[in-house]
Amino acid sequence: MEDKKNDVILSIRGMCKSFGRNQVLDHINLDVKAGTVMGLMGENGAGKSTMMKCLFGSYQKDEGKIFLDGKEINFEGPKDALENGIAMVHQELNQCLERNVVDNLFLGRYPVNSMGVVDEERMKKKASELFRKLGMTVNLTQPMRNMSVSQRQMCEIARAISYNSKVIVLDEPTSSLTIQEVDKLFEMMRMLKSQGISLIYISHKMDEIFEICDEVSVLRDGKMVMTKATSETNMNELISAMVGRSLDNRFPPVDNVPQGVSLSVQHLTTKFEPHLQDISFDVRKGEIFGLYGLVGAGRTELLETIFGIRTRASGRVYLDGKLMNFNNAKEAIEHGFALITEERKANGLFLKCDLTFNTTIANLPSYKQGVALSDKKMVDATKKEIKIMHTKCMGHDDMITSLSGGNQQKVIFGKWLERAPQVFMMDEPTRGIDVGAKYEIYELIIKMAKEGKTIIIVSSEMPEILGMTNRIGVMSNGQLAGIVNTKETNQEELLRLSTKYL
Repeated sequence: MEDKKNDVILSIRGMCKSFGRNQVLDHINLDVKAGTVMGLMGENGAGKSTMMKCLFGSYQKDEGKIFLDGKEINFEGPKDALENGIAMVHQELNQCLERNVVDNLFLGRYPVNSMGVVDEERMKKKASELFRKLGMTVNLTQPMRNMSVSQRQMCEIARAISYNSKVIVLDEPTSSLTIQEVDKLFEMMRMLKSQGISLIYISHKMDEIFEICDEVSVLRDGKMVMTKATSETNMNELISAMVGRSLDNRFPPVDNVPQGVSLSVQHLTTKFEPHLQDISFDVRKGEIFGLYGLVGAGRTELLETIFGIRTRASGRVYLDGKLMNFNNAKEAIEHGFALITEERKANGLFLKCDLTFNTTIANLPSYKQGVALSDKKMVDATKKEIKIMHTKCMGHDDMITSLSGGNQQKVIFGKWLERAPQVFMMDEPTRGIDVGAKYEIYELIIKMAKEGKTIIIVSSEMPEILGMTNRIGVMSNGQLAGIVNTKETNQEELLRLSTKYL
């Protein structure tokens, strides 16, 4: 590597990785320059996560070499990588939720005083300095559990920076952030760039790639098919490189025709923080109703209250004129309601089980043969949903953790489709899903609406909420700030409504 360019900080050469007969990475080459942001794109299952795990030593590569600052490296694991200048902020946050911000920041490397006791004052001082430098206001003593996903993510980015990293990998960092928080993140990234730190930015969001990245590389089926300066490419070329075909539009035509009122929410108020205050709205049969708002506005809490997993103080929910005030999720499911949660690993999947278990768990009575469950019926149902959802996997008996994040999300969709719900509520349903798979899910949602399903979608992605709904309810600080017709509104009106009660 003596002849390498001075500005290349990280170089991957000929990286290969197989699992059994399945080759996941096929002679990958990648150069990341100092003080730049390299975008990394590819469909779910293209090999992005495997490539990063090989870089960090979580997986051992079969072939190839990795050079950091001109020196060949082979990390034994993530701790080794962190201590040698490479950090990663994962999409699925892995934090000690019962511990506070400071504890999580110094996890595995607590400073001690001359007595050998953990030096908490030093930790707090260092943490305060770090967050002040990053322009972040954080309550250092509160447990992580009490923080929003976006706040926890910002803390994880701060932790990565605290290692004095030369390269920081950000995996879908904006999947749970509002527009304002994304702006703050990008500001932070530009500051890091100016200090000579390099960033690898894994994202499915095209507009973000063009806004923040200097270069972009595309993986498809384990091969690196394209690397270009973002100024020399465009959205259509990126999509073609990712999916091997061109997508003329990001969203299919929303041509469903809503009928009369199906779901009616009247004066819904909750007991515990964050409070929902006197929320009323109707959703029609066959309608796709969007919920927009800043993180913490109460969108998730609203879905959870309707679904019976959050305590109601007052108010009523009706479906086709019948009272549906559920006390738990089981009641909601039995009455034809389904809910895709925002954090799939926390409360959407059984991580120690296979695809068949995760696909059939919500609908077990349907697979009975006499008094016992029929393995054949469960496997057949799973194979059907794998086919419908185009889930990338080796088979129905794969462990759910062996799938990419987007394919895990498809399994969750399949699980609920098996119940044929009447009301389908989705909290960030395309979070962490690639552009090709998103389009398939959009088509599925529109098809369900045409079949007369009542659909509510929470999304932080402005193009998605405007491209995939008939009407949009905007939440602001636990209140419904307004309902607008999608075809008659714009981003400015949605943002104005989202700050109405702040």
